[in-house]
Amino acid sequence: MRALVIVPAFNEARSLPAVAEDLRRHAPEADVCIVDDGSTDGTAEVASALGLRVLRLPANLGIGGAVQAGYLWADQHGYDVAVQFDGDGQHEAASVAALLEPVRQGAADLVVGSRFLGDGEFRSTLPRRVGIRYLSGLIRVRCGARVTDSTSGFRAAGRAAIALFARAYPSDFPEPESIAIACRSGLRVTEVPVRMRERAHGASSITFLRSFQYVVKVTVALMLLPVRQRRPRREGTP
Repeated sequence: MRALVIVPAFNEARSLPAVAEDLRRHAPEADVCIVDDGSTDGTAEVASALGLRVLRLPANLGIGGAVQAGYLWADQHGYDVAVQFDGDGQHEAASVAALLEPVRQGAADLVVGSRFLGDGEFRSTLPRRVGIRYLSGLIRVRCGARVTDSTSGFRAAGRAAIALFARAYPSDFPEPESIAIACRSGLRVTEVPVRMRERAHGASSITFLRSFQYVVKVTVALMLLPVRQRRPRREGTP
């Protein structure tokens, strides 16, 4: 399979060298695309110096816009699978192979990496764990998908999911909603255990207030989601 790793990055110049080294060591067969989301710290220049492909957005679009730009690139260039990989150093490239395997076997269209399966060392705060469990339960009720880590941005998308997300991807707090959109579009969603670590530099943009807004917005989005969405065309299907 031709694999592309999409790395959305906003002011991640300090983290990118370690991220690039991790990907080269553990996912050498994959192409890497850094989506510079309007950074002001030289993120694009650092990525270029590291020999990575860079998509530069003219303004900060947020995580949804940055990730969708990566999916558009993957769709236009015929990649078989695209892996979302954070630019802040939280994701471990050693888990990329586990994400790719269900897509490689034809068993799934979207594979979500879960911090809560297996014996990983990642520990989230209690309020965040409660929020994740609530959103995971809501996705199960609304869409029938069983996921333990609905907010995980570490995932792999096969060609049908790439085509879907290139066309339509949630702009704000996209992770849970995109799982629901995939399910409602008839795609097969599964989970595999992955390892994650604390971000290497900076602080998370998800404050207590943003966490509350996150839960409220995603709840409304999931409740308003259409019963059925247009199914993306898989290769070889009329």
